[in-house]
Amino acid sequence: MTTYDDRASLTDLTAVVERVRSSVEGVIEGKPEVVRLSLTVLLAEGHLLIEDVPGVGKTMLAKALARSIDCSVQRIQFTPDLLPSDITGVSIWDQQRRDFEFKPGAIFAQVVIGDEINRASPKTQSALLESMEERQVTIDGTTYHLPSPFMVVATQNPVEMEGTYPLPEAQRDRFMARVSVGYPSPEAELEMLDVHGGVSPLEDLQPVAHAHEILKLIEAVRMVHVAEPVRRYVVELVGATRTHPDLRLGASPRATLHLLRAAKASAALNGREYALPDDVQALAGAVLAHRLLPTAQAQLNRRTAEQVVQEILQHTPVPAAAPQETGIGVGRGGPGYGRQQPRRL
Repeated sequence: MTTYDDRASLTDLTAVVERVRSSVEGVIEGKPEVVRLSLTVLLAEGHLLIEDVPGVGKTMLAKALARSIDCSVQRIQFTPDLLPSDITGVSIWDQQRRDFEFKPGAIFAQVVIGDEINRASPKTQSALLESMEERQVTIDGTTYHLPSPFMVVATQNPVEMEGTYPLPEAQRDRFMARVSVGYPSPEAELEMLDVHGGVSPLEDLQPVAHAHEILKLIEAVRMVHVAEPVRRYVVELVGATRTHPDLRLGASPRATLHLLRAAKASAALNGREYALPDDVQALAGAVLAHRLLPTAQAQLNRRTAEQVVQEILQHTPVPAAAPQETGIGVGRGGPGYGRQQPRRL
């Protein structure tokens, strides 16, 4: 079993993350918070859903992240005629061996880019359910394990666009976080014209981290300490979505686990060996909002899931660090916590 002392220091691992971040930001200008969230999901062993209108760099972000890591990459273009076997693979009869031979599908890679995932039918989308949750694929009664690390980075257009299918609730729930790239600022768009006006920077993008380094990063994130009050805070936030009057579907227990893992990854990115309530608050919207379904009345009132999450954050008491345990030298366990009134974000 790997112990905390057996692993590289957080300082060394942070240097690896910094290389990946700089590599991706060389392609995606003016979106540091989007790049950071992508790295957070990677280190938390999650999957990322990138949703926005066409042409803002969703696929380029996914490609830049994949190419910055020296690991196997597969890209799937989701279309209405895509079949589940195109994703998972299929067994083909071999005349010479007189037996069936399994031909792996595109899902057998360490980073899988699903482009415009909501243009495929729900039947095809369901082919991802087992692989995203259990990191394995079962074909004809035989289970095949997927490589590690394993991450699905999917892009989708808003459901109002032509030719799209809404993602099933079970599919959305398997994505740890959803992010919108958004339009760039005028300065970033001008820089984009200089950088992308000739040859695409993706052509010259080289890996800056190896898969085994990413596995070490993931192991470091697993060892990040989360105090009991912070864990309880996560549970209270998720539980509040299940009783909120504006929501007809709250977040699942899987969402609770994803929010905790994401908070630990955020702490590791900040060079800390313990998670804080601030880590939870910063990620609550990205981790929870895409799983929530507003009621019909809330939709009529134009209340979004993101607004509901912010309201829950404002009304849920935040654990407060005990004064005698704060400051420098608190150790790996981090500060202790009492309770305080919720603060405005």
